[in-house]
Amino acid sequence: MKTTELHTILRLPTGIFYANGVKANVLFFDNRPASKDAWTKEVWIYDYRTNIHHTLKKKTMQMEDLREFIELYNPENRHKRKETWSPENEEGRWRKFSYEEILARDKTNLDIFWLKDKSLADLDNLPDPDILAFEIIQSIEAGLECFREIYSEISPE
Repeated sequence: MKTTELHTILRLPTGIFYANGVKANVLFFDNRPASKDAWTKEVWIYDYRTNIHHTLKKKTMQMEDLREFIELYNPENRHKRKETWSPENEEGRWRKFSYEEILARDKTNLDIFWLKDKSLADLDNLPDPDILAFEIIQSIEAGLECFREIYSEISPE
């Protein structure tokens, strides 16, 4: 974020490019020369992942599905964007985060979400077992990789 101005992230539904459970994000940024100060001041995130389900064959994502994002993106004047999320509208998919908020996250993690996953609250509406199993495997593998990194940092060579 120091050599580019990261300004927008579009969180896409899992599985639309590859397989169920595989996450995809589109990063929008402008290249900048190296600087002592970070070019990125704020990052706008559109969450088109939470509570959205598409498949590669039966329910493919269409251009119309991204209409709201395209309108909110406002490339002509992105400095006049307006959030759709607020404490009063917790379902808003368009939200701004400051550079400082992102840096404060564990390892500057950009997988930022704030919407509640309705499928997890509604036991009658859980994802298919294969999706759940795959997501569990992904979480376990990610946790294992974190432990490997910690181990490599603290273990003598």
